[in-house]
Amino acid sequence: MGFLFYGTTGFAVEIDDRPLAHLKVAILSLLRADKCVALSFVYPAHSGSGRETMWISPTTELRFRFNGSRPMAINEQWVRMLIETANTGTGLHLVDEPAPLSAVRV
Repeated sequence: MGFLFYGTTGFAVEIDDRPLAHLKVAILSLLRADKCVALSFVYPAHSGSGRETMWISPTTELRFRFNGSRPMAINEQWVRMLIETANTGTGLHLVDEPAPLSAVRV
């Protein structure tokens, strides 16, 4: 499990390393394009349930901390899907990772 630290208060959201790596790429891509984004997530039952939305702008302090020490392979299709959610009413949010294109059978 990794963490996304938001702002200077030490507020952190716990997220598995793989989705966190993809969120990092998506968020940083949006910020590099000078876009602001609402990041929404749902808390699991073991964390008290509920949901939260954070506003992220190019001036927001963010830190991504991963449990694992090795960078992981990035699924570009998943990153594109995440970025597309940023344009929805709920804001950027995690969606399930799609199967690799090579594994899709027609």
